[in-house]
Amino acid sequence: MEIVEDVVIVGAGIAGLTTSLGLHRLGIRSLVLESSDELRITGFAFTTWSNAWKALDAVGIGESLRHQHYLTPSILVASTFLDQPASEISYKGHEIRCLQRRLLLETLAKELPSDTIRFSSKVVSIDESGFFKRLHLSDGTILKTKVLIGCDGVNSVVAKWLGFDKPVFTGRSAIRGSANFK
Repeated sequence: MEIVEDVVIVGAGIAGLTTSLGLHRLGIRSLVLESSDELRITGFAFTTWSNAWKALDAVGIGESLRHQHYLTPSILVASTFLDQPASEISYKGHEIRCLQRRLLLETLAKELPSDTIRFSSKVVSIDESGFFKRLHLSDGTILKTKVLIGCDGVNSVVAKWLGFDKPVFTGRSAIRGSANFK
């Protein structure tokens, strides 16, 4: 079966859903393909800075998320390699919040029309047909699209098709935490 869509976004993570919502707010329909059978809400939270809140405001969900997440006044920085004591960095004048990934994804998904996200839709290959890109899904479906947007993460099928280099490990890692005490 071959289906034609104007805009296809591969990946229903934060980037894919935000892109789809931004297009939706402009009156442009998109189809978001997600390989899993539901939203992947693994991971807990991440730090969102002022510019991220401006982007969330631009797609119309910033205010609702602000009410569910506390403003972070500062951060403590420490190192397992250095003997120096932890230092505190103030965020005065900036809007920094620890945003729960699950709430962000659920809010984005709720704002989209119900037929926007297609779950269990793993892209296995991509080829071209004139001005169209043809996406071959694991269930045998072929989607033809004028616009293909890859938001499918580290092992991106879209990036591979475009010829991008594989991601490399830089040797850096970070552990972050958030606690709320009454």
